[in-house]
Amino acid sequence: MAFVFVLIILIFVAAAVVLWHADLRMRYLTRPIYRMFQRILPKMSDTEREALEAGSVWWDGALFSGRPSARALHAIQLPRLSAEEQAFLDNEVETLCAMVHDWRVTREDLDLPPEAWDYIRSHRFFGMIIPKEYGGLGFSAVAHSAVITRLASRNSALSATVMVPNSLGPAELLLHYGTTEQKDYYLPRLASGEEIPAFALTSPWAGSDAAAIPDSGVVCKDMWQGQETLGMRVSWDKRYITLGPVCTVLGLAFRLYDPDGLLGDQPDIGITCALVPRDHPGVEIGRRHFPLDAMFMNGPTRGHDVFIPLEYIIGGQARAGQGWRMLMECLAAGRSISLPSSYAGMAQLTARAVGGYSVVRDQFHTPIHKFEGVIEPLARIAGHTYLMDAARAMTAGAVDLGEKPAVVSAIVKYHVTERGRMVVNDGMDIIGGKGIILGPQNFLGRAYQQIPVGITVEGANILTRSLIIFGQGAIRCHPFVLAEMQAAQDSNPKQGLDNFDKAFWGHMRHTGSNALRAIAHGWTAACFARPDTAVAPAMVRYYRQLTRYSAVLATLSDVAMLSLGGSLKRRESISARLGDVLSQLYLISATLKRFHDEGQQPGDAPLAHWAIQDAFCRAEDAISGVLHNFPNRILACALHVALMPWGRSFPAPSDKLSAEVAQALCTPGPTRDRLTHLAYLPEDPQEPVAAIESALQAVMDTQDLARKIRDFEKSGKIPAGDPRANVRDLAQAVHAAGGLTDDEYERLHARNTLRDRVIGVDDFAPDFSGLSNTDTPSHTQADGA
Repeated sequence: MAFVFVLIILIFVAAAVVLWHADLRMRYLTRPIYRMFQRILPKMSDTEREALEAGSVWWDGALFSGRPSARALHAIQLPRLSAEEQAFLDNEVETLCAMVHDWRVTREDLDLPPEAWDYIRSHRFFGMIIPKEYGGLGFSAVAHSAVITRLASRNSALSATVMVPNSLGPAELLLHYGTTEQKDYYLPRLASGEEIPAFALTSPWAGSDAAAIPDSGVVCKDMWQGQETLGMRVSWDKRYITLGPVCTVLGLAFRLYDPDGLLGDQPDIGITCALVPRDHPGVEIGRRHFPLDAMFMNGPTRGHDVFIPLEYIIGGQARAGQGWRMLMECLAAGRSISLPSSYAGMAQLTARAVGGYSVVRDQFHTPIHKFEGVIEPLARIAGHTYLMDAARAMTAGAVDLGEKPAVVSAIVKYHVTERGRMVVNDGMDIIGGKGIILGPQNFLGRAYQQIPVGITVEGANILTRSLIIFGQGAIRCHPFVLAEMQAAQDSNPKQGLDNFDKAFWGHMRHTGSNALRAIAHGWTAACFARPDTAVAPAMVRYYRQLTRYSAVLATLSDVAMLSLGGSLKRRESISARLGDVLSQLYLISATLKRFHDEGQQPGDAPLAHWAIQDAFCRAEDAISGVLHNFPNRILACALHVALMPWGRSFPAPSDKLSAEVAQALCTPGPTRDRLTHLAYLPEDPQEPVAAIESALQAVMDTQDLARKIRDFEKSGKIPAGDPRANVRDLAQAVHAAGGLTDDEYERLHARNTLRDRVIGVDDFAPDFSGLSNTDTPSHTQADGA
């Protein structure tokens, strides 16, 4: 035994000497590992490299580090709306929302009304991100996000129409990369609405794989405006182009080639972005697509051998071939705002309206919000909406702080749209027959119908989850992996080896440190993980577990990358689950920050608890999925014992907590108002959402009378056989029997009139086409919950 012990000590001493001595370490360890790494590392294309290097690492990097700091999270100063931005939201945005009626847009006019288009232009909705010196509004990303959220709570065509020119489009590309001449000419015209922009990226043969677009251009000389001009012959076939049918200027992405060397010695220049007027010779704008009756303008565009001067390249000739990097960097910012804001608006509308509806609607002599079967989906609606808006605001704030959060934008795009789907589905289940009959009185049917639009666009959700979030995050956010990859492909062998030595051994220290911390926190349930700043006492547990699971994520990621190597890229399910862990930790961070930044409101605490516990439960599901499906079963078992020794820490939120959350959603007051603060609330009492608000208040104001009716009914004082003693006419029967005063009966009659409007649905003539303004619906009562 003594000999074995001494041998072990000698081995450790020898290893320490080798690691400590730079020359020995380099010769006997680093160099062989470096050569092996070079052999197994897949060749990285220019587009892959640009995608990985685009954007910036922000809070996602802290989560990957294994040591997220509560102090650093709280110190992130997210911008607030300025007085000017708040006034715009309260006035211009409200006015625009009032101009648009969802049924008329989607069933009758198939477009926004002309007055809405005019208002969008004249009040510079297309120029929210354009600086004031160019005639735009110069709004922050937070304001941009708030505007889109409110518009989306009114009508999807309205939000999409305003959203696209302010996200990934010509204006953003011009702002970052345009020449002075291009900015001076186009930005004022875009801001005023004189120009309507569209950006054409997606090709039929390269949907999600946008870097593989077959659209191409060849550098050549041709006659242009009476003189020989250096330009490009470009051919393209694009589809799904929002605002394409009505655009006046078309942003175009294509691959540029220079076989004759007119620009230099590089025949394949790369993806390039150009800005082409709609009326340019050869530009073809196709007919409309109908994206699930959302009715925003969307369609194809084509061109064949269209001669385009080089000056049309965004940024001029110097930016030829830089289009992919430009798109990746702008996409990181645009995707952070567009769809997360849209689905946050959809969720807030659902929460506000369905919460009120569940109080107004009775079944079995009981408001349906009191049934446990309804409480569960109400709690999900409220909890997801709280978390979605927290993620929306935090991510938009990051853009204002100068970040281009590529990985975070993918997280919020996927998870906010997926939670939006859950919220609307739950809302439809609760309102029952009200939701399945389309018509002017249906406030949720179109949202339900159009959910797949956001799930599909700007990177399909399946691909975003399985390939992008972890595939990009593991490399981009990890402190050492990208440096190792860059060193392995360095054209200077000596410099590459030196850089690899620093990165690799730093990686080993990082892995060991996080593994020890993850194991320690797992076995102690993170009881000794202390937040590094003051936090709400009720939230301390969550900050501890955030630290623990950040270390678990870092450990699992390193083990997966080191043991699976390049095959991890093909194991999309494992990659997706690791991405889920990262995503849930980001969503938890955003929720903790929201609760902290909003003053730790006691009424909001159940919402925060529910959202955080649900997210931790999902993170543990993902971790279990990784370990259960890890190909090396011995390693998987060891990791399970080390990292999750006591099993799960977070079951799904309890029934008691869900009841508190559902009650907050159904009770008028500050908590409900904060939860749905960006939802548009129409003033017209004929509108379904306005009717719900009025009916909800009427129900709350007559609760004492409702109890009085129930007590009177139980007393047996209603004459036997009175046909009015039914669920609809009971108040009339009680009044006739002397159980209500005339004033009390009038109050109940007014309440019931509002209730009838809320639960009513539309019906139409048998020959109804839905495409004529003469098709006028009537209203009948709904069946179902």
